[in-house]
Amino acid sequence: MLLVLVGEATKLSPYLTGHDKSYLAWVAFGAGTPTLDAEGPVTTRGDASHVDEDALTEALQQFLSVTEQRPPAFSAIKQAGTRSYASARRGDVTEPPARPAGYRSIRLVAFGRSRSDLPAALGRSSTGEWLPRPGGRAFELPARLDDDHPFPTALLELTVAAGTYIRSFARDLGVALGTPAHLSGLVRTASGGVELERASELQRIADATPIPAVEALGLPVLTLDEQQVVAVRQGKRPSLGVTTRSALVDDAGDIVALVEPAEATYTLLRVFN
Repeated sequence: MLLVLVGEATKLSPYLTGHDKSYLAWVAFGAGTPTLDAEGPVTTRGDASHVDEDALTEALQQFLSVTEQRPPAFSAIKQAGTRSYASARRGDVTEPPARPAGYRSIRLVAFGRSRSDLPAALGRSSTGEWLPRPGGRAFELPARLDDDHPFPTALLELTVAAGTYIRSFARDLGVALGTPAHLSGLVRTASGGVELERASELQRIADATPIPAVEALGLPVLTLDEQQVVAVRQGKRPSLGVTTRSALVDDAGDIVALVEPAEATYTLLRVFN
């Protein structure tokens, strides 16, 4: 799932890319790969017979206090002016230095002795959690790397801070459990407040219903009268009682400006025509 910004909404890019992201992640234990995912090849193997639901539940708790991680060598982060993945493709597989990361929530959805043992279809519960659901949504995943030797696999639901790599999470979860691990499949299920159910398939995007910028931001909303709308668009700051980063909208609900409090007043971060 990827948010696409059009026209005036492109002004929101710095604020939307910084949102938390949510995922469904399939993590396979007993094998590691250079890319940390199912692209392969398998370069390290280890015993994963001890990995079970109890061990996973215990290991996952430590990630909620993690504040940084080492990104994958195969990533777009620049090292010495070169994209890390470009250097890695040439044989210099060096992980970038640790960067800020954060895990908001992690939940074990299912566990099996192979990915093929996991639920084939999922759906959201009334509280928004993903659960096995016959007739629910099926996801297309990469080919497994365990045809000859099945790898125990966990299906996890995560919400993480922007910039947190789920491939690195898979590697680090394996380390916590004492076995190599790789990301066997990944689906982004939400970007900020916009969930996968509101997304359109790429080939149908021209006919998709646009998501209002205010909804994508997920911020508190202050409604302006006509006079205030004119003033804000002229760069003025009428008294509004702004106490937190907020979206200013007109009486039709269209975004007028993005603001945040400043000493004794507020700052106009972005103004929209």
